[in-house]
Amino acid sequence: MSVETNAGRLDSVKWVVVIALLAVGIIGNSYFSAESLLYRVLGIVAIAAVAGMIALQTAKGASFWALVKSSRTEIRKVVWPTRQETVQTTLIVVVFVIVVALMLWGLDSLLGWLVSLVIG
Repeated sequence: MSVETNAGRLDSVKWVVVIALLAVGIIGNSYFSAESLLYRVLGIVAIAAVAGMIALQTAKGASFWALVKSSRTEIRKVVWPTRQETVQTTLIVVVFVIVVALMLWGLDSLLGWLVSLVIG
């Protein structure tokens, strides 16, 4: 119980450090606006990398990293369609959209004609 409470306190401190680092990056980018864009971008990337590494040391960060790793594993299991299957499916969708568009255009024209007959 004491270990969990201590880890929770440390996680809070780590999140405060992460937020502080991000704030320093944002404020520093504005403060050093006269400097070269390359140096500012490199500084922001370095600060973001350090903040990310600290965030990954928390419980939430570790669970996020586990999710990313399992997602990569699942994506490798996906069976992607071949080029021929993709082209055929795309053509079916395009034909279907054209047919529905023509049906809606015809229905709209018919209703417009009926309304013009009623109102005269």
